[in-house]
Amino acid sequence: MTIAIYAGSFDPVTAGHLSVVRQAARLFSHVVVVVAVNPKKSTLLTAEERMALIREAVARHPNVSVTFTEGLIVELAREIGASVLLRGVRGATDAQFETELAQMNRALAPELSTLFLPAEAHLAEVSSSALKERLTRGEDVSAYCPPAVAAKLRERLTPSLRSHP
Repeated sequence: MTIAIYAGSFDPVTAGHLSVVRQAARLFSHVVVVVAVNPKKSTLLTAEERMALIREAVARHPNVSVTFTEGLIVELAREIGASVLLRGVRGATDAQFETELAQMNRALAPELSTLFLPAEAHLAEVSSSALKERLTRGEDVSAYCPPAVAAKLRERLTPSLRSHP
């Protein structure tokens, strides 16, 4: 059984993230989506909220589970017997950053492989930050995230957005 870890802040999870999860679910026996918690990083949603939104979004994939960690992803990978770290990439800028991260992870845990999975092309410009910005401007974000995510963001970002679809 090959276990793969897909880690990120997922603040919030986007359709791009879920595209990577769908691909991974086809490729690996088990995929663990990990909400990486950095106490020094400010997030809009709590770790529990992020995990709940991801769990709802991946519920139809029986080989996908969700957890969180405040530690190093490579340490969690060792604990659960994962052999692959997954990283989503949207373009050249992501690829540079992700390559550097993969090299750091390889130095820490040479037994782990990193696999880059691109999101679907039409989701290449979707990021958690862009999603929040679009919603704040009152734009329709239904193509970029699950309905529960849009609702949670509307609730959290501004009271004036609560009444918008």
